[in-house]
Amino acid sequence: MDYHLESSYLSARIVSPGESLRERLRAVGMSQAELAQRMGRPIKTINGIIQGKVAITPETALQLERALGLPAHFWSRQEQHYRDFLARAQEAKELAGQVAWLQEIPVQAMIAQGWIQGCQDQVEQVREALNFFGVASPAQWRSLWSPLFGRTSTFHTRSAPNGDHPTEGQPGALAAWLRQGELEAQKIQCQPYEARLFQQILSQIRGLTRERLEAAEAQLVALCAGAGIALVLTPELAETHLQGATRWLTPHKALLQLKRDRSNAGQVWRTFFHCAGHLLLHGKRELFLESNPHHGVAEREEEADRFAAELLIPSFKLQRFIQQEDYASPAAIQEFAARLGIGPGLVVSRLQQEQL
Repeated sequence: MDYHLESSYLSARIVSPGESLRERLRAVGMSQAELAQRMGRPIKTINGIIQGKVAITPETALQLERALGLPAHFWSRQEQHYRDFLARAQEAKELAGQVAWLQEIPVQAMIAQGWIQGCQDQVEQVREALNFFGVASPAQWRSLWSPLFGRTSTFHTRSAPNGDHPTEGQPGALAAWLRQGELEAQKIQCQPYEARLFQQILSQIRGLTRERLEAAEAQLVALCAGAGIALVLTPELAETHLQGATRWLTPHKALLQLKRDRSNAGQVWRTFFHCAGHLLLHGKRELFLESNPHHGVAEREEEADRFAAELLIPSFKLQRFIQQEDYASPAAIQEFAARLGIGPGLVVSRLQQEQL
């Protein structure tokens, strides 16, 4: 809906308290001066209410009830509705000058995923996107999200497949993907985080890798929630190049967010255990963004890699395995995975990681 049409439509249905007061005075044959005297208020206050310049307070509403016979809640409710209308009209006017912000976020991709609704009017689209991000304006969005994607020590990330920093150029897509993870995590009831318990259940989760990811997902989410981890699998936004992310929503609840990728379950599982390493090894104030690995990743990424690799396939067992001439054959991989109690896709992923 066009802003001007929206304003006209709303104003046709909203009657200001001042208009109602003027009509009531006319109906009972009372002047503004007499009303002021009955209420014990200055006449300029009464005139200000009629002109819409002075708001009706709860005290004024009670005085109007006694002087004019209409209940106080009538005046208070009308004042609230009118001020709400004025605020929304002013907001629409301001947002009309901020529609360029929509170019900073992947609106069409978010609509396609069902994260937001598509709107014909751009002002309404801005409102819809702001509601999704939970911020009052594009300025607050930049204030909240931009620091996460600067080159600071507050987050760690791998490089994108082409070697570029994955946060450069597409912070809007990253923010949208991470925000969707937040919203999904809010729906997951978690026990307070316990590192020891989480480490224990990782052994149980390790066995789930033998199942299809879709079949294991519900149990995986439940096990993580029991240790204080909200696990969510979020569809990919192409501009992010992300495999996963870890961060702390509160001191007692962590978010482990994975890209939902049915075509490469091995990668999803390996990213899960890598992210688990971050949660167990590193601080609660840090955000870790995971894209495809490459040489020269940060020290903490290497630590998380080692944690995941050793938990899934201890190095000494891998070394014995690759001494077989046919170690890369499907039969050998399946047999090795069965001995380890993990899915064969994780063996393939580890061999790829080791460039074997």
